[in-house]
Amino acid sequence: MHAQRFIGLDGFSRGWVAVSIDGDHRSISFPADISIALAAPFTRAAVDIPIGMTDDGTRACDQLARDKLAPHRSRVFTGARRWLWEDYTDPDLANTEATRRRQARASRQLWHLGRKIMEVDAFVRAHRELDIREVHPELVFLRLHRAPLPSKKTEQGAALRRALLIAAGFAEIDDWIGIARRGTGAKKDDVLDACAVALAACDCVGSVPEGEPPRDAHGVPMQIWF
Repeated sequence: MHAQRFIGLDGFSRGWVAVSIDGDHRSISFPADISIALAAPFTRAAVDIPIGMTDDGTRACDQLARDKLAPHRSRVFTGARRWLWEDYTDPDLANTEATRRRQARASRQLWHLGRKIMEVDAFVRAHRELDIREVHPELVFLRLHRAPLPSKKTEQGAALRRALLIAAGFAEIDDWIGIARRGTGAKKDDVLDACAVALAACDCVGSVPEGEPPRDAHGVPMQIWF
């Protein structure tokens, strides 16, 4: 009998950081797209990207995640809408339409995540038989630390996240950060986030909302795990 295999994915400019947990074996790779990352059989995959979207960009799971992360609510991006990227290639025109619809405008940060969001959306909708869940790494770190963490962009914040992951079994993390820095384009915090997401894929201890999640117009569940 094969050990169960769990995958955590965090996006970066050139593709994905993919961390696999397969029994006692843990590994990292940097695939160009999600279809490569999830080509081999797996038990459950988790992705740090919105899965499931509403027409106006509001989701209960985002609000609940922001509440959990208070006072750092801004660590949860909100407002992903399929029509933004299906109908527009220019963020200013998309935001003009959002205003016309009396919806929140898309931040530049959200806009630039669009290609990744739509890549995951298409894959999830085409592979409904697979267990692929949305995970927010900051909720995983909160679960491990049991208190709000300083920003991951600070030396203290990065060191604390690294220490939490080593305690959770990621002994190879410094080697992986070294590999990432040697020309992959991935940053240290991308590796840390992918490890946290993999941890949640392996052991989904909680979600917002709890229980049966609401589903979007395409039947995709809108629920963030940690």
